[in-house]
Amino acid sequence: MTGESNFALYHEAPRKVGIKREPIPDLEAGDLLVQTRFSAISPGTETLLYRGEFPSELLIDEAIPALASQTGYPQKYGYSAVGEVIRAGSSDMDSWIGSLVFAFNPHEEFFIAHPSSLIPVPDGIAGEDAVFLSNMETAVNLVMDGRPLVGENVIVFGQGIVGLLTTGILSHFPLNKLISLDRYPSRRQASTEMGALESFDPVGADTTEKLVSLLPEGADLVFELTGRPEAVDDALAVSGYQTRIVIGSWYGDRTATVKLGGVFHRNRIRIISSQVSTIAPEHSGRWTKGRRFDTAWKMIRLLQPSRFITHRYLIQEAETAFQVLDQKPWESIQVIFTY
Repeated sequence: MTGESNFALYHEAPRKVGIKREPIPDLEAGDLLVQTRFSAISPGTETLLYRGEFPSELLIDEAIPALASQTGYPQKYGYSAVGEVIRAGSSDMDSWIGSLVFAFNPHEEFFIAHPSSLIPVPDGIAGEDAVFLSNMETAVNLVMDGRPLVGENVIVFGQGIVGLLTTGILSHFPLNKLISLDRYPSRRQASTEMGALESFDPVGADTTEKLVSLLPEGADLVFELTGRPEAVDDALAVSGYQTRIVIGSWYGDRTATVKLGGVFHRNRIRIISSQVSTIAPEHSGRWTKGRRFDTAWKMIRLLQPSRFITHRYLIQEAETAFQVLDQKPWESIQVIFTY
């Protein structure tokens, strides 16, 4: 493969992205070459990196081999790629050629991977749906950590793509009321299409009154998925006695100043951290990451998330894609790259 090259996206500095041409190294026995078809931008995590709000003392992602050793800038990033295996390093792996696969891999045109790091896309699932696997796995994990019960009243703050997928999964539970909040009208509309009973603007003049009318005793379960540290106080404000608040947002290096002197203390409210890199200990006796992936694929079939793709850009248009996410977030739900 000497002489062949690969387009790869790099975060070069805060609010500066570029595309580099890199040589594709020769395949070794046991490796596969994948040509990327689609990759999805994670609007929460990747926008933090784009803005320079990623904690400098942390590795980018210790749980993802392709990212585990990276810190600082320049940074090759991304973890939702779908592509086709086009070459094998040895003849005994030729059966992989032509397979559609998912990988936790940065945004780039080609990549080399060991089969153990690839997840075959099940038959009948299109590539543009498969690219949602990482976010769907996150949504499944959030719901598992929240443990919704029959007849509960649930509120989801934030209807970006992870919030929407979480709402979609919750809509298939026998809840009493499912309510969401988001600042942007297009996301609120998508939320009701996903199954929310109501979706409100969190800063709307009558939102508090509407929530009190719908849930006079507060919510039983709240998900904070906005990515905004100040939303933790909003979650506390709609909580009732012994409410569970699941925080799936990652705030980067921003500090959440939380008011714990009022209802939090007296109402025995529980704040739960949810993070998809691991499985909660109470589930790990029966659940593996493989089982969670199987569940995520089932939810992809059920919810068909490709309908929430609002923007498609060539990888060479990466700068425009990140500018849209950074400067006009109300216009987008899911942004993907095509190759």
